[in-house]
Amino acid sequence: MNTSHVPIAIIGGGLGGLTAGRVLHVNGIASAIFEGEASPRARTQGGMLDIHEANGQQALHAAHLHDAFRKIVHQGGEAMRLLGPDGTVRVAEDDDGTGDRPEVDRGALRDLLLHSLPEGTVHWGRRVTGARALGDGRHEVTFADGSALTTDLLIGADGAWSRVRPLLSDASPAYTGISFAETDLFEADARHPGSAAIVGDGFFIALGDERGILAHRESDGSLHAYAALKADEGWLDTVDFSDPTAAKAAVLAHFAGWDPGLRKLIADADTITPRRIHALPVGHRWERVPGVTLLGDAAHVMSPFAGEGANLAMLDGAQLALAIAAHPGDTEAALRAYERDLFPRSEQAARESADNLDTMFGEQGLQEMVAFFTSGPAEEQHHP
Repeated sequence: MNTSHVPIAIIGGGLGGLTAGRVLHVNGIASAIFEGEASPRARTQGGMLDIHEANGQQALHAAHLHDAFRKIVHQGGEAMRLLGPDGTVRVAEDDDGTGDRPEVDRGALRDLLLHSLPEGTVHWGRRVTGARALGDGRHEVTFADGSALTTDLLIGADGAWSRVRPLLSDASPAYTGISFAETDLFEADARHPGSAAIVGDGFFIALGDERGILAHRESDGSLHAYAALKADEGWLDTVDFSDPTAAKAAVLAHFAGWDPGLRKLIADADTITPRRIHALPVGHRWERVPGVTLLGDAAHVMSPFAGEGANLAMLDGAQLALAIAAHPGDTEAALRAYERDLFPRSEQAARESADNLDTMFGEQGLQEMVAFFTSGPAEEQHHP
């Protein structure tokens, strides 16, 4: 087996892992990032993200990338519309440019972070098959290509189904009771003008009957939508998503009686993809284990209904890197300091996410969300 040694190994090249690598680099510390995808263009990187002033933007400041980030913000993306199943607009907020949660394309943000790292920092096509402790805080990681590495500090930034997490915790993500059918409507203004008008310029929610349709306008002019249903964990397996027509019909059956314009976000979709929503237990934490820690979804995957997943991953990465820089030669002191702040921060967001899920998909979901958006100062609200 071809085994190499790296002092700091970051497993996962998502936003959190890349932020950790960048903030380490800014502070003169080298790291190596190992990503299972074959290349930066192996797949599209998902939809729009709202990057919050209190966490995601703080991470970008620590990475010395905030000015560059402002240049890729999707202007108008902080607009929000909330509708009922009959298509009536209940709440509408415009983006006046003064908000603290600007929208950005996930792929553009990932590219910004990738291009800020020294050449060769990210090792592509390195899918982890296992990780084990070697003693004295050192670990070995094995990869599907037959290679392996040893490291003095192992950072699991490898998402919900982390291969590093079992070194620290027996917890695994559980199904939340919500399933998504994720859709794309390309070239919306030209090909789907009715849907484009309904969604507006930013974030869109239609709620009722303990289900919903959530959507964003993307920076490329497409619409990215999610039909969200309370469903048994196996329900998506009963739908043939290889047959888009059949899949749309199966999903639309759950939106019978909804406004035709809302149904078009499913019926007219160019793609439709299933996705179950999983979460780790609220308050997930672990005892200190020498030489290894977690960040982002590996540490605290939660439902998307607080809008905090990417923001927390980036802040985790930045805070971990800053702690390492602040404790030269004492990795355990750095990890203790990082985890002391990580656990309460992620518990608060996970609880908010779980509460928002219960609210949005409860019997009074529409009424409660209308009250939520109209009851207090916008800067105190946490959009789902």
